[in-house]
Amino acid sequence: MTSFYLQIVTPDGKKFAGMAEKILLRTINGDVCILARHTDYISALGLGECRVTDDKGNVRSAACIGGMVIVTEGMAHVVASAFEWADEIDVARAEKSKAAAEKALAANPTEEQAKVHEAKIRRCNLRLSVAKKA
Repeated sequence: MTSFYLQIVTPDGKKFAGMAEKILLRTINGDVCILARHTDYISALGLGECRVTDDKGNVRSAACIGGMVIVTEGMAHVVASAFEWADEIDVARAEKSKAAAEKALAANPTEEQAKVHEAKIRRCNLRLSVAKKA
C-alpha cells in the first residue's frame, strides 16, 4: 500500500512523525479514513479512537480528543488537544476520574456542572475502551 507523511502533535509534544498507510479518526462530522493521495482536507476533531497504520503495516490505537486534522500537499497533520496511545493510558487514573465524575453527577449538580461531569465520563470511557486494545 502507498504511504504518506503523517505527523501527530499535542500541546505536550510530538506523538508520531513518519510514514503511514492510513489513519482513521473521529471528526466532528464522523469518522474519516485518510490514505495516500487524499484530497486536501481540514476538519475539527471530535472525541474518539484514532487508529494509525504505519508504513510497515503495524496498527496502533489511541484516544484522541479535540483539535484539527489537516491534509495538504499529500501530508496529514493531526493537532490534537489530547492524544494517548493505548499503551500509555493509565487505566487506574481513568477509572478513578470516571468514579469521581459519576459521584459528582449523582450529587444533583447544576445543568452546566452536569454537562462537565458527563463530558469527563465520556473521555474516561474512551480512554478505558482504547486501553483494552494495548
